[in-house]
Amino acid sequence: MSKIAFVFPGQGSQAVGMGKDLYENLEIARELYKLADEIMGVKLSEISFNGPAEELKQTNFTQPALYVHSYILTKLINDNIKAECTAGHSLGEYTANAYAGTFGFEDGLRIVKTRGILMKNSGTIAQGTMAALIGLTKEQVIEICNKASADGVVQAANFNCPGQIVISGEVKAIESAIKIAKDAPYNCKIAKKLEVSGAFHSELMRTADKDLRDALDNMQLNEPSIPVYNNTTGEPLKDTDNIRKALKEQLTSPVLWELSVLNMIRDGVSKFYEIGSGKVLTGLIKKISPDVETINISCLEDLKNLGIL
Repeated sequence: MSKIAFVFPGQGSQAVGMGKDLYENLEIARELYKLADEIMGVKLSEISFNGPAEELKQTNFTQPALYVHSYILTKLINDNIKAECTAGHSLGEYTANAYAGTFGFEDGLRIVKTRGILMKNSGTIAQGTMAALIGLTKEQVIEICNKASADGVVQAANFNCPGQIVISGEVKAIESAIKIAKDAPYNCKIAKKLEVSGAFHSELMRTADKDLRDALDNMQLNEPSIPVYNNTTGEPLKDTDNIRKALKEQLTSPVLWELSVLNMIRDGVSKFYEIGSGKVLTGLIKKISPDVETINISCLEDLKNLGIL
């Protein structure tokens, strides 16, 4: 039996203007943005709709902005399309849990707000960066990180799809890894730094770890209505204890996106809807498995084209 999965984007997918068409045309979007602005204590709606891009790119705004936008889209989709499982990339895993009913919109936004602030602070305390290595195997990337670790913390952070792996760590170590990757015997064609405000999914996030764990411990979680495939193991979770554990570990662990997608396909998924800004996950899924169907829902026009509105 073929199944449907909803997948939710993480940082890097944000774009100035996201959600504006929903806000201008639909009452439910206006209500949720108003509530989000109150919870955030800033005009998140203004930052989402009008930027500037530099502000939206700051992790303490990026994460809540993506979460709110994707969540509103799920409310508009309602029961017109039903997913039988869900997953999200990094921040997107929180949106996936909100969709599955693990927690409500408001509690989800509060924890995402906390996570964004902690990760921003972490990026200031332990300064680091990330880089994408394109065209190498997992084994080669791990080897490169081991060699570059003489210059500081550096580790694989996102296993996105075959030949696309992101590394994370201290600036000097990341620069060493890029140089090693480009030289023989690896001859990596593309090895470039990413525009991020910290070394996400690495040991440098340890400065945020305890506070995020405490915040997650204080959250009321419900058993999700559908399985949530988590970033740290790539496997489906349906119990609150393991979901809480996965969200705690995710901060300093690599995102196993390729494995998550392969496991969803293994379990019968043949159609993926990417719900939210951009088409990053759709692109990755197509590289992981060209045969599956992928559909994007990111704006009012997409909802109308699918006959939902």
